[in-house]
Amino acid sequence: MPRRKPIRNATVNNSAVAKAESRKPEPESCNPEALATADRLHSAAIHLLRRVRKQDIVTGEGPARLSALSVLVFGGPKTLKELAAAEQVKAPTMSRIVAGLKRSRLVAITEDPEDARRMRITPTAKGTELLHLAREKRIIDLAAQLEHLTPGELSQLGEAVEILRRLLQHWA
Repeated sequence: MPRRKPIRNATVNNSAVAKAESRKPEPESCNPEALATADRLHSAAIHLLRRVRKQDIVTGEGPARLSALSVLVFGGPKTLKELAAAEQVKAPTMSRIVAGLKRSRLVAITEDPEDARRMRITPTAKGTELLHLAREKRIIDLAAQLEHLTPGELSQLGEAVEILRRLLQHWA
């Protein structure tokens, strides 16, 4: 696989991206083995998600809506601002996503009990069911592919997933 070089001197318009850029380690300061593994893992993760995402077509909802719905189903009700932050988009973009979810009756929008000026976005029973169905289809599709692995490979992958889970728990 060809090695990609990091983009340098790119103009950063988003302040959150700028903050992340300011505290990230430079490639030269990283362990070469960790850097190579990170590169391969990044590529594999993107390809894996693209493949399982194909199952989402049966929901009739786009990836942005399903992702926002997932935040609500697994993370609980949110304000528009909280949901936009979780999805790393601006409020106007999230407003359009939420409007689509509401039209599809996948979310309900109510007044925030703590501040009447804010609205709470909550998944409906239909939204929760749709999201669980989509997730189940993704998992079944992935499991079907995992059946091509040897028992030893499947065990190794399970161990790697556990390592990733622990890494994600402590991600700064």
